Amino acid sequence: MSPLTSPFKAILLAGAVALPAALSAQPAPQFDTARISADIRTLADDSFEGRGPGTAGETKTIAFLIDKMKAAGLEPGGPAVNGVRGWTQDVPLLQADIAGTPAVSITTDGKTRALTQGEEIAIRAAMTGQTEVAIAGAPLVFVGYGVRAPERDWDDFKGADLKGKVVVMLINDPDFEGGEGDFGGKAMTYYGRWTYKFEEAARQGAIGALVIHEYAPASYGWPTVKNSNTNTMFDIVRADPTAEHPAMEGWIQRDLAADLFKASGLDFEQMKAAARKRDFRPVTLKPTFSARYAVTTKTIVSHNVLGRLPGARHPDETVLYSGHWDHLGIGEPDARGDRIYNGARDNASGIAMMLEMARAFAAAPRTDRSIIFLAVTAEEKGLLGSEYYASNPVYPLATTAGVINMDATIGAGAARDFSISGSAKLGLLDLLVAEGRKLGRSFSPDPRPEAGLFYRSDHFPFAKQGVPAVSFGAGGDLIDGGRARGEELSKAYTLNQYHQPADEWSADWDLSGVGPDMALLYAVGRDLANSRAWPNWSADSEFRARRDESATRRSGD
Repeated sequence: MSPLTSPFKAILLAGAVALPAALSAQPAPQFDTARISADIRTLADDSFEGRGPGTAGETKTIAFLIDKMKAAGLEPGGPAVNGVRGWTQDVPLLQADIAGTPAVSITTDGKTRALTQGEEIAIRAAMTGQTEVAIAGAPLVFVGYGVRAPERDWDDFKGADLKGKVVVMLINDPDFEGGEGDFGGKAMTYYGRWTYKFEEAARQGAIGALVIHEYAPASYGWPTVKNSNTNTMFDIVRADPTAEHPAMEGWIQRDLAADLFKASGLDFEQMKAAARKRDFRPVTLKPTFSARYAVTTKTIVSHNVLGRLPGARHPDETVLYSGHWDHLGIGEPDARGDRIYNGARDNASGIAMMLEMARAFAAAPRTDRSIIFLAVTAEEKGLLGSEYYASNPVYPLATTAGVINMDATIGAGAARDFSISGSAKLGLLDLLVAEGRKLGRSFSPDPRPEAGLFYRSDHFPFAKQGVPAVSFGAGGDLIDGGRARGEELSKAYTLNQYHQPADEWSADWDLSGVGPDMALLYAVGRDLANSRAWPNWSADSEFRARRDESATRRSGD
């Protein structure tokens, strides 16, 4: 059912003033696709070293962004110091690296099997601030999906004492395999995210947590897991990091998990089936786990970059375009020996398109509301830059009308449709769909709700604070090849390039979809910035109450 014809539309925009029809009649500017491609090429160049936070690559990236925002005609949009705004917002981060090669093993009946970092297992540097992890012969306990959801009467832990133990968990949530149940069917809930699973392991007192990787429920391959988890780790600076992180966090391959179950006289698939039931109870496995490695930690300051176009009538109200400038930096070499994770599509593309969007708005008459262009850090480390901004907003979230996030926005070519990450119902999506219809494009729901993409991009921290936010997705119904070709190319990118050194700029990209996508996102932001509308979430959304709490701080005149 289209959001425009759904019963939610009247609820979502209740109390908001409709957008004037004349605004939508304004023609979109011409967007320079060649300039967008050139900016992607620059940001994804080897000289930027994969744009890792806290590296020389960050220094180059920040300088590039500020230079381009100045040239576009933006004003500095960062926090004011002595009454003068700068271009950046400091984001303090804990940085951690494993020193050397971790010694990891499992022992069964006195026989020890060494595990190779990056092969059977991918251990993350400890985010607890400790300088060494030493686990000797810890029991391994299978805790199903590792979910404790009181509102769903679900508890995979059943009061088990997990102190000094390492929990083993399935990725995604209990509905994934069967497609129905207490967790909304195929669409992943936050309980399915690996970030939640590590947090819950810490809350349960476990010394370590291992997530079992499988391609389908994770929605990406083992190379993505290895490349994302065996290099430098970051987290926001926390008062008590042990409340969020166990000492050891990592992933294991499915085959290793099957071996652990077999050594315990259990069948992996049968235990997966058991974990889908409410009466599942933790199972102690026969092998024990040992790991020893040093960790180097330090606190660094990374940066969000903000450019601003002040509104002509309501400068204290904002519409925000966002995207993350970072990628994975320098990591383990691929089969070609390439160690630089350039992140051309993810997310030099989103940043380059956001810069072009800024040029377009700067060249046009000022909108009534201010428009902010926010390039955030450390998305690849857990949405940390956007999490920090949402917790320390430069512009009040109560008067932020909406967030349009641009992440890996270069598609496979011009498309008849477009999408967003996840299946959230909100008024901002209604506006997006309405503008898309005027441009002859239809909205397609997220084709992979089981991948949990809603929780994997920088709009999510804003949503948690109640701000209407979407992450735009290029269409999959390609004009050249239809849905079949769109799906084929999307799968190929995920398998062969996503979070791998192969995500590089190419002169052969089909950029025919860039202009139409830019026109759509421009129209939505312009119309919202020229309106008195305050989009909201659907009445049954978990984010609605937070937004409603701030209603008295918004003007409707």
